[in-house]
Amino acid sequence: MAKPPNGIGRSSMPRSNEGMRLIFSAVVGVMLGYLFGISFPTVNITKLHFPSSIISYIEDRNSGITTQTLLNHAWASANNRKKNNSDSNSDEIPKIYVPTNPKGAERLPPGIVVSETDLYPRRLWGDPSEDLTSEPRYLVTFTVGIAQKANIDAAVKKFSDKFTIMLFHYDGRTTEWDEFEWSKRAIHVSVMKQTKWWYAKRFLHPDVVARYDYIFIWDEDLGVEHFNAEKYIELVRKHGLEISQPGLQPDRGLTWQMTKRRGDREVHKVTEERPGWCTDPHLPPCAAFVEIMATVFSRNAWRCVWHMIQNDLVHGWGLDFALRKCVEPAHEKIGVVDAQWIVHQAVPSLGNQGKSDNGKAPWEGVRARCRKEWGIFQTRLADAEKAYYLERGITPPNSTAV
Repeated sequence: MAKPPNGIGRSSMPRSNEGMRLIFSAVVGVMLGYLFGISFPTVNITKLHFPSSIISYIEDRNSGITTQTLLNHAWASANNRKKNNSDSNSDEIPKIYVPTNPKGAERLPPGIVVSETDLYPRRLWGDPSEDLTSEPRYLVTFTVGIAQKANIDAAVKKFSDKFTIMLFHYDGRTTEWDEFEWSKRAIHVSVMKQTKWWYAKRFLHPDVVARYDYIFIWDEDLGVEHFNAEKYIELVRKHGLEISQPGLQPDRGLTWQMTKRRGDREVHKVTEERPGWCTDPHLPPCAAFVEIMATVFSRNAWRCVWHMIQNDLVHGWGLDFALRKCVEPAHEKIGVVDAQWIVHQAVPSLGNQGKSDNGKAPWEGVRARCRKEWGIFQTRLADAEKAYYLERGITPPNSTAV
């Protein structure tokens, strides 16, 4: 048999070498892909930078680079990348925790914390900094029913635009008040058959009314013909009263001598009561005492009183005897303003919101609960004070009752 020409035998060698190089390239590519895959849990293709040796190999497949060199370079690159990632993780922004922030807001930066609010209405449009044309400095609240609409209209007109007007509606009727221009600017809260102390506990939190220097919490049946709100505040400031009320004209609706108007002075802070009623001339009802029908609180006094109001005791009986615990010395900072006086009309509107039971009138059930709440409040306060002293190993005073 004749031998094939020499050219044919020699030309098969380059084809064989070329095939080996392609296989070698494929194997190396697969291995490097695997190594990169396990080295980088997530890889952004647009940010992937191959080692320069691989780029050189792609550009010149005849460079003679060894597999070991490629693997060594890949491992070094992966390790450097892991180290850099670890270093960047150690520089994470520390978590915020500010123990001096209000409770529950410790994870907020102090600069964003707003711990107080207000009752100023705001617009739905425009620049927030331009919402308020004025910021009232005082708050007056009335707990009202529609039957006393005319009386409340007369009372509100005694308060200037320096006052925020707030009505608590115990009969659910609010739209009828729209006939008064001032009512359109007032704040109306309506919950059926609730008292002013129920409303006060839920809607007059100290952090809500913190913008107001004084808070008036008044009944609806007060005659105000001889009363001027701003002159009243002037006298309260002049005499350093933290808790006060206007004097009551003495011809009707009067329970205590302390609240009786004196015609010969601006303010009084002490009185004489019936024999045996006052064990100490500096204690209620002879001093450190005003009633709860037309009470006026300073901002600081209200912060204390609000915390003393019991959540389930809604009539407030007994609270007036305990107000002294919120100011010191109470017999100097609680008083009656005689020069600005009112008339208690004694209209039992809220009493009639009660329920008839066993043939009794609605107001009788309300009055019975008032007395019961007074006893409960006295017991709670006395027990709380005794527990405080005993916990500290101190003998309780002879009397801590209200």
